[in-house]
Amino acid sequence: MAYYVYLLTNFTNSVIYTGVTNDLLRRVMEHRESTVEGFTQRYKVWKLVHYEIAEDVMSAIEREKQIKSWSRRRKVALIEAENPGWRDLFPELLG
Repeated sequence: MAYYVYLLTNFTNSVIYTGVTNDLLRRVMEHRESTVEGFTQRYKVWKLVHYEIAEDVMSAIEREKQIKSWSRRRKVALIEAENPGWRDLFPELLG
């Protein structure tokens, strides 16, 4: 089973949320539909701007914690390395 570490942002790219899941499509849809209470709902975080695949849950959680500990500048660099325009990657998940 694959696990995913993902980064979401809001319309203005002013906040970055880092999460982990075993079903990226479902989880991003939950964020987009504001069914996830807390940070993502409060700050209207919905746009998928980066994700990585991990082979097991422990390495996914470890990577999530690593990214969460980073400064905003370092998270921005991670996003912009592969997604310089901060485009929404969600449509790619739909095929």
